[in-house]
Amino acid sequence: MTDVETYDTALTVRGLKKYFPVKRGFFKRVSGLVKAVDGVDFDIEKGRTLSLVGESGCGKTTVAKLILRLLESDQGRIIYRGSDIGVLSQKELRPYRKEIQIVFQDPYGSLNPRMTIGQTIEEGLRTTGTAKNKRQARVGELLEMVGLSPDTAGRYPHEFSGGQRQRAGVARALSVEPALLICDEPVSALDVSIQAQIINLLADLQSSLGLSYLFISHDLNVVGYLSDAVAVMYLGHIVEYAPSEELFENPLHPYTLALLASVPEPVPGKGLAEGSLEGEVPSPLDPPPGCKFQTRCPLVEKRCMKEEIPFYPAGEGHLVRCWKVAESRDS
Repeated sequence: MTDVETYDTALTVRGLKKYFPVKRGFFKRVSGLVKAVDGVDFDIEKGRTLSLVGESGCGKTTVAKLILRLLESDQGRIIYRGSDIGVLSQKELRPYRKEIQIVFQDPYGSLNPRMTIGQTIEEGLRTTGTAKNKRQARVGELLEMVGLSPDTAGRYPHEFSGGQRQRAGVARALSVEPALLICDEPVSALDVSIQAQIINLLADLQSSLGLSYLFISHDLNVVGYLSDAVAVMYLGHIVEYAPSEELFENPLHPYTLALLASVPEPVPGKGLAEGSLEGEVPSPLDPPPGCKFQTRCPLVEKRCMKEEIPFYPAGEGHLVRCWKVAESRDS
């Protein structure tokens, strides 16, 4: 990761934080803060894919909402095209809205059931000022681009399969010609065979349109196929960050190792490999001091319970937060 946004960087995030107050009692007094995102840093290179992985509840989707300004951050910078879009007013933010779009996890819940697919896609074209007589043709082009027939523009979401609805969701996101697409678990609600089709579609679109992706997932099989770099997130923190090939060949953080071990092999009866995660994730309302992974880590030592390590360089582009890794490499 670099200190500032460069020409080859699509998005730079630095020190991003989001805390949610917990209110209790009759007077709804704030009794604590849930640290959903607690100091996240990463870069997305232009035309490349950064995958953000981790268990449910680690803060991945909150990061996406902060980038899109669907939630307001408490601290940090979100730098796009040289501007910190996290501090812009809604009016100032408007030109950037069309350049950063999202594909949601639930393809049915994200589409208006009272609107045809064509009308849904046309909404985006209307916001960009596309002439009325050109919108219908452009809707047809977008549907063909994602593998649907232009004739389906008059159909409603309930008339499509899950995979077709997700294709329609991708077409809607592409209607405003974005440069950065945030894919929030875009295949987790689909059958395995359909997942491969959507992943291939996203890869083809990236190649032909030069799109940059922030791909959010808990499925490391999907991540390994699509991503150029991977950021592993745990309890609001990124604990390991590396180029995709490097991370899968040389994982270092105990949490990353456990996630990889938790991916079942396609061998009947074999189950999970040794090293699968055990125990419960600590409450983000009251995380332990020091390393946040200490309650589940097989390598935990006294230092881990007191001090939280900053990112330690473990190779070219490879960063990891682990005292044990740092000590082994320094010795």
